[in-house]
Amino acid sequence: MKLPAGHRLIHFERIDSTNAEARRLAESGERGPLWIWSDEQTGGRGRLGRTWTSEPGNLYVTYLFQTAAVVASVAQISFVAAIAVHELASNLLPKENFFLKWPNDVLMNGAKFCGILAEVAGTNPTRVALGCGINLAHAPKGTPYPVAALGRDFAPDLILPKLALSFWNWLEIWDEGRGFPAIRKAWLERAAGVGKEVSVDGTIGRFEGLDTDGALLMTLSDGTQKQIHAGEVRLG
Repeated sequence: MKLPAGHRLIHFERIDSTNAEARRLAESGERGPLWIWSDEQTGGRGRLGRTWTSEPGNLYVTYLFQTAAVVASVAQISFVAAIAVHELASNLLPKENFFLKWPNDVLMNGAKFCGILAEVAGTNPTRVALGCGINLAHAPKGTPYPVAALGRDFAPDLILPKLALSFWNWLEIWDEGRGFPAIRKAWLERAAGVGKEVSVDGTIGRFEGLDTDGALLMTLSDGTQKQIHAGEVRLG
């Protein structure tokens, strides 16, 4: 498997969580760059503490790497990853409609097929565990939102190198946070709902775009502009 220069890979048939393993390795001194890949997870996690169903056939990976960026900028890496996944999926299935939903959901024809979770896994130096789960063969059932899978034709071992290259290229553009304006622009070009009505945890307003730190900008009905740093977005 060909990964970007200097990147290593460890593979498990079954593990609790690739992000949890990244944290354990970081605590023992690992600095990366390292990809942790598992065929199955027994304790996969998503954003806001949700479980992420992880049966074999999909891609479950975490990229562990060191960064000189300030800790406050780590959340920006989720935007970097979302763009990379969007690029990957668009190249695989150019006839499908892919777009991004704040903060880091990647949707195919309106249905989510990817989960992204960036966490600080170690300090001094700062190490980040970027978890990414992509539905290939299976889409979970019983979710509160539409879900999709890219298709059984895409094997995890073939998708991982493409994802690694795309993410590495966009991480270079991010440049430890100095390049976030370019990431912000690229994300907005791929985003759904900009200029339209959205709901964030029950608050309804017009989605104006992203602030310079990645916060969602919303204009309420009374004209007040609000910054939102966390929440569940519903389009339309």
